[in-house]
Amino acid sequence: MADNNNRVEFTREMKKDYTIITPNMAPIHFELIKNVLNSFGYHLDLLHTTGREIVDEGLKYVHNDTCYPALLSIGQLMHALHSGKYDLHKVALIMTQTGGGCRASNYIHLLRKALKNDGLDFIPVISLNLSGMESNSGFKMTLPMLRRAIAALSYGDLLMLLKNQTKPYEKTPGESSRLVEQWIEKLTQLFEQGKAFTQREVREYFDQIAGSFAGIELEKRRKTKVGIVGEIYVKYSALANNNLEEFLFCQDCEVMVPGIMGFMIFKVDNRLEDIALYGGSQAKKQVCAMLKWYFTKFETDLIGAVKKYPQFTPPAPYAHLKRLAGKVIGYGCKMGEGWLLTAEMMELIESGYENVVCTQPFGCLPNHIVGKGMIRKVKDVYPRANIVPIDYDPSATQVNQENRIKLMLAMAGETEEPSMPALIPQPSL
Repeated sequence: MADNNNRVEFTREMKKDYTIITPNMAPIHFELIKNVLNSFGYHLDLLHTTGREIVDEGLKYVHNDTCYPALLSIGQLMHALHSGKYDLHKVALIMTQTGGGCRASNYIHLLRKALKNDGLDFIPVISLNLSGMESNSGFKMTLPMLRRAIAALSYGDLLMLLKNQTKPYEKTPGESSRLVEQWIEKLTQLFEQGKAFTQREVREYFDQIAGSFAGIELEKRRKTKVGIVGEIYVKYSALANNNLEEFLFCQDCEVMVPGIMGFMIFKVDNRLEDIALYGGSQAKKQVCAMLKWYFTKFETDLIGAVKKYPQFTPPAPYAHLKRLAGKVIGYGCKMGEGWLLTAEMMELIESGYENVVCTQPFGCLPNHIVGKGMIRKVKDVYPRANIVPIDYDPSATQVNQENRIKLMLAMAGETEEPSMPALIPQPSL
């Protein structure tokens, strides 16, 4: 049986020759993290499958009243198992488990139920969590692995940001995407050599990455600046949001998507807020304060690297987003993306991305409250804000979603033409 009380463990012996399949969310970030884990002897396969068949597969196993990200991630994994690509007796699945109030804590149990219903409950399911909810003798998140994974997330944030700000203007189509691939390959090699994850090294490579994107030859074009916020999976996953970023690029837009590191700081800071509001362990407070300091160092260095090139718009620090949110919402509102989602809308508007798409997955109540539910308050503070909430669920049609976004773009005011940088030689990778 593979139920909660008698689950199948991923053992040390399995680590040698089992393929671990993982669903995809943020392609750049997850590719780097996959490579980090593989450098520690695992064999991860990151899924890139898309299409309606993933939704249909998910609907077979996950009730359509359950949140859309659960349906998609489980559908993607079950679709992979049925593809014939894998030896079902030499494969394991991995999924994050947050332990918070979000239903994401239960995805793993829904996945095990799907496997049982399909007669595949002999397949191990690994819970990727830092809360001690489940453990496996064959999969351990060690400190060296964590340090590299955190660095990988911060590199992913920077590559995503710079790609989105260069792709709409590049003279040679595809140059920014190729540069992302080159940096993923280079960083992977450095991780394997035990490099590129200390604070000093990360700062150096941040500067090199920013310099390489500043060296891309750009053309002066008028673009509409659009920010994307929402539930974390639907915000980043092209499978979930029907290739929203690519659609916006095709509509002559420049896109800004807030990074994952801010969300990591938010999750740690929530623990500190809980202690401040309700009391708690001093030891836990010290650990959380240290983690927040550690994550903030990466954020500070990333912003510093981007600021060296005036043609790029750097993200604002987490502390600024928290101050913005305090104008309209309480810090105790922290389920799911919590007040951070509201703050991201406000920060995007301040940064010149007054047109915002708020991605709303079906079944995510917290996201509807802090996203769609806060739009009016945000517009009270920023009257020029042009925000459209878009629902994503199994029954929503892509045509309808795109038409609503086109209407938002039609309402957008004319954007100023971006000033183009003097060209900087691109460093060799």
